[in-house]
Amino acid sequence: MLRFVAIRLLQAIPVLLIISVVTFLMMKAAPGGPFDQEVKAMDEVIAALEAHYHLDKPAIQQYLIWLGNAIQGDLGPSFKYSNRSVNELIASSFPVSLELGLWAMMIALGLGIGAGVMASIRPNTTTDYLPMSVAMIGICVPRFVMGPILILVFAIYLQWYNASGWFFASDRVLPALTLGVYYAAYVARLTRGGMLEVLGQDYIRTARAKGASENRVILRHALKGGIRPVVSFFGPAMANLLAGSFIVETIFQIPGLGRFFILSAFNRDYTMLLGTVLFYSVLIIVLNLIADIVLVWLNPRMRFE
Repeated sequence: MLRFVAIRLLQAIPVLLIISVVTFLMMKAAPGGPFDQEVKAMDEVIAALEAHYHLDKPAIQQYLIWLGNAIQGDLGPSFKYSNRSVNELIASSFPVSLELGLWAMMIALGLGIGAGVMASIRPNTTTDYLPMSVAMIGICVPRFVMGPILILVFAIYLQWYNASGWFFASDRVLPALTLGVYYAAYVARLTRGGMLEVLGQDYIRTARAKGASENRVILRHALKGGIRPVVSFFGPAMANLLAGSFIVETIFQIPGLGRFFILSAFNRDYTMLLGTVLFYSVLIIVLNLIADIVLVWLNPRMRFE
C-alpha cells in the first residue's frame, strides 16, 4: 500500500503543475487587472502596487515567483484583502465549506443507500419504481434551481428556516439538502445496481439456505459488496460536493471558500484564484486516493496496482 500511495502522490506532481500553469495562463488572458477598479488611484500608486506584488515583471517570472513560494507553503498575499494572506483566508473559510460538504454527503449517503437497498429488494415493483423515479428527478434538477425552490417553500412560505446565513444549526438544513439531494439520486441508482448484482451471487443463496433472516442477508452479507460502486463514486463525489458548494454558498450567503473563489475571479485576485485552485486540486487527489484504498479494503481480491 505504501508503494501505491507513493506512486500516486508522485503522479500528482505533474498534474498539479499543469493545472497551475493552465490556471495562470487563463487568468492572464482575461481582460483587466486586480487594481483596475481602484477609485481615482494615481498612476504612481498603481505602479507601486504592481511593483509590490511583482506584477510589473514578465508573466513567466511572475509565475515562477508564485510557484517558488507555493512549494514552500506560502500562497502569497491577497490583492483585495491586503491585510490577509491567501493561507489565512483558506484556513478561515474552508472549514465552513467542509462542514457543508460533510452534511450534504451524510444526506446523500443516507437517502441514497436507503432508497437503493429498498429498490433492490423488490425489483420491478412499485417499491423499485417509486424511489428510482424520484432519484431521476433529483438528477435532472440542477442545484441553482433546487436552492431557490427550497428557499421559496421552506423559508418564505412555511418560514421554518432562514433564507440565508450561517449562524444557527438550522441554517445548515437547506444548503445541505440542496447539495445532498442531487448526489443522493446518483448514490441510489449505484446502490441499486450493486445490490442487484450481489443478491444474485451464490454466497447469498447459501446464506438464505442456512436460514439467515432477510435483514441479516441484506445488511451483513449483501450490503458490503453492494456499496462498492458507491465507494468508487465517493472520491469524485466528495470533491464535486465541495466544488459545487460555490453556487450554493452564493445562493445562501454562506461565508465559505466558494464565495472567495467567485469573488477572486471577478476581482482578478490572482493569488487567491491560484491558491484556491491549487488547494482544491490537492484535496481532490487526496479524496480519490482515500476512495481507492477503501475500495481495496472492501474487496480483498483487488490489489494495489
